[in-house]
Amino acid sequence: MTKTTFQGHLDDLRTIVEPALRSALSRADWPESLGLAAEYSLMAGGKRLRPVLVLLANEVCGGSAQAAIPAAVAIEMIHTYSLIHDDLPSMDDDDFRRGRPTSHKVFGEALAVLAGDCLLTSAFEVVASAPLPHGQIAELVRILALAAGGGGMVGGQVLDLEAERGSFLRAENSALLSEMTANTGCDLKKTTVAEQAVLPGATAKIRSPGSPNSDFVTIDSNRTAETRVVELTRIHKMKTGALIAGALELGAICASADSESRNQLRQYGHCIGLAFQIADDLLDVTGEQTKLGKKPGRDVDLGKLTFPGLLGIDESRKKAEHLIQEACRAVEVFGDRSRWLKDLARFIVERDH
Repeated sequence: MTKTTFQGHLDDLRTIVEPALRSALSRADWPESLGLAAEYSLMAGGKRLRPVLVLLANEVCGGSAQAAIPAAVAIEMIHTYSLIHDDLPSMDDDDFRRGRPTSHKVFGEALAVLAGDCLLTSAFEVVASAPLPHGQIAELVRILALAAGGGGMVGGQVLDLEAERGSFLRAENSALLSEMTANTGCDLKKTTVAEQAVLPGATAKIRSPGSPNSDFVTIDSNRTAETRVVELTRIHKMKTGALIAGALELGAICASADSESRNQLRQYGHCIGLAFQIADDLLDVTGEQTKLGKKPGRDVDLGKLTFPGLLGIDESRKKAEHLIQEACRAVEVFGDRSRWLKDLARFIVERDH
């Protein structure tokens, strides 16, 4: 299969996704400012990887593209909401996304947060309107919620932030907790869930109570590089891989696929999801802003755990290649129909943006 043919098929799928996204926005009865903010981020382009995966999985399982479009739209809405929130000053504090200023730089933080919230909730409205039997719709909602929630993307983001900042949630709120304890008599300063969940392999940067925002106490860890790789793998399996695997399972559900097909596609998704994140980590080191659409080097600036930082560039590339081979083996059950999925797996590690 030539690269040109593969790119052509990707373009065909994207031409299905783009008008479907715009149509979903046009049907919404939102305040004008909210609609503009949501449209600004949702229609900013990008790879459209997750909706394309929905359509590819539906296709490989013999389904109808028309039945899978709502799920494709829904998962891109959720992905876009996560990007809006990730870019906020309280999170990754990015100024550019997809080649232009981030949502909060254009619309302000409050409207950016609300636009993200609106896209998240609208995703479930869209998927609930799919032209499918009620049982399949319920399963779509369940898988979408699992992939996007605390055990998936959102939970992975929390672990990522805690790996970067240490027990920042407890430290930043210690004064408030003290006040609440005094007022209520309840011991609210017992170890918090966030504190318990801090990854032990991270270098913790804890803000001292009462100090300016820029003052941090750095706590060095003694964890091995091997342990950190395990921890980082868990973060990205949740933060990136869960939504990618979820996209494939959504497509399979729309095609009424059997459990074996769903399992194999889910395995493929977790492999390419981790490979995708490794490729992103590498591009943050080696990429160009004009191609990436955002400033490279942000991972280093934020002190994030990354695969190149732990393994080096060459070993990271080898790990990504191994994952792609594993992904391709997972979809061999589909025979010749798996060719697009295999080509997409190769594209993930060979892309320059």
